[in-house]
Amino acid sequence: MHFELAFVLLFSIATAVAIAARYFKFPYTVALVLAGLGLGIVQAFEPPHLTKELLFAVILPGLLFEAAFHVDFRKFMKNKLAITSMAIPGVVASMALTALLLSPAMSGLNLLEGFGLIHAMVFASLIVSTDPIAVVGLFKALGAPKRLAILVEGESLLNDGTSVVLFTLVVGVAGGQAFTAGGAVLDFIKVAGMGAVIGAAVGWAVGKVILRVEDAMVEITCTVIAAYGSFVVAEHFHYSGVIAVVVAGMVCGNWAAQEGMGPTVRIAVESFWEYLAFALNSVVFLLIGLEVQLTSLLASWQPILLAYAAVLVGRAVVVYGVSGLLRFTSEKLPWKWSAVLTWSGLRGAVSMVLVLGLPNDFAHRELLVNMTFGVVVLSIIFQGLTMAPMLKWLGITGLKDVYQEQYELARGRLGAIHAALASLEAMRRKREIPVDVLDPMERDYQQKAQAVEQEIITLKQQSNRFHEEEQQEAIRRVLIVEKEAVFNAYQQGTLNKEVYEHLTAELDERIATAKDAEAHGAPEDAHTPPPPQALAS
Repeated sequence: MHFELAFVLLFSIATAVAIAARYFKFPYTVALVLAGLGLGIVQAFEPPHLTKELLFAVILPGLLFEAAFHVDFRKFMKNKLAITSMAIPGVVASMALTALLLSPAMSGLNLLEGFGLIHAMVFASLIVSTDPIAVVGLFKALGAPKRLAILVEGESLLNDGTSVVLFTLVVGVAGGQAFTAGGAVLDFIKVAGMGAVIGAAVGWAVGKVILRVEDAMVEITCTVIAAYGSFVVAEHFHYSGVIAVVVAGMVCGNWAAQEGMGPTVRIAVESFWEYLAFALNSVVFLLIGLEVQLTSLLASWQPILLAYAAVLVGRAVVVYGVSGLLRFTSEKLPWKWSAVLTWSGLRGAVSMVLVLGLPNDFAHRELLVNMTFGVVVLSIIFQGLTMAPMLKWLGITGLKDVYQEQYELARGRLGAIHAALASLEAMRRKREIPVDVLDPMERDYQQKAQAVEQEIITLKQQSNRFHEEEQQEAIRRVLIVEKEAVFNAYQQGTLNKEVYEHLTAELDERIATAKDAEAHGAPEDAHTPPPPQALAS
């Protein structure tokens, strides 16, 4: 079958699956994998194979850039300790634990002769990266706390790069290269650090172009160059292309888009990347299902189940360990979130492509492929289908009452109306538009504002929760202002160090109290106060 025809069929199937999944309220990515498995069984057509070239040259840069482009850097930095702890040292620890659990288990059951610690480490290094696509969409649909989604997505953005670098190092050791702990750490820092530098440089250069033009097509093209260009440049110099794309995406999304894109252009750029992410996700999850050979997996069911158990236990130990250490910081997490972070660690295409990239003569390659494919499919289907019940059982979803959606719509409309009124007032001050044109428009918007405000008042009478949400938002905003004022006074020399530290300690305590209240019920939003380090540094 021609390559072009195969892709037309893939997109047609993905569209049908998307419609069915929406109608039956079924997780879309899980549905795609199941559809791929079904098509693979009946051998309906010969699909393109999920190769390293396809994933790394076409799919991965686009998916990573789209996710990084939409990550709010302020929120990311507020959770930087939690995210980096799980995505870098946590990934290393998870790899070590998985290998240490898997190797003796395989030997004890005499499942395969000669399967030693180094082979378990190769498997662990390629399976530790997580794919949050299925669960992040579910978080949004169920109204889970936004901070939880930031943690899952932020960790995945970084641990992909960590996993690829670790896999390269471990496979090199398995192939006979000399290994020292210090050398491995330096190699990791060099590969990841230079990837970040290249990503920042490409993002900055593209951002400078975006700041100087106001054309949607040109600016969309610039973001595509940033996504794929940063990856290509980093990989060409043997640094981490994954890290480069993530950094370039965050630079473009948090600086270039904010400063250089007008509202119309921003909508066009975001619509383009939203569609591209949908298309790439559709292809990759279908190909995951099509790539799997069920008969081969069933023949290796025991090693697959052992590997799946080892992966889950290794992740659980790391997540709960990191959560325990974070209890002593301003980024502490509710223990219920630790369960969700453990269960949300689905595995995806990166793991499958890495294992397929092993040399054909690599010891136990076929078993490693089956174990990887089996764990990926199990995690997507089993964990993906049970995530929603778990969130509801733990009671950490948004638990919207019957008036919640109406309230959110009204708040959104009121915000848009106030923005329009502010724009009309600015036009009046600058005398850009004649007054006889502006007056009727202002009256119309003021009438709309009054109607929406009355609707909000009526809704608040139906549920006390809305008043509590608004109060929590006001508290967060006031705390931000207070801490910024204290910090500015200290910088200007108005306050001495002792007074500054005393006031900061008081505010830190209030911030921690507000965060605890938020974590145990109040939904997160864009006005969460920054951690003390963010303003005191």
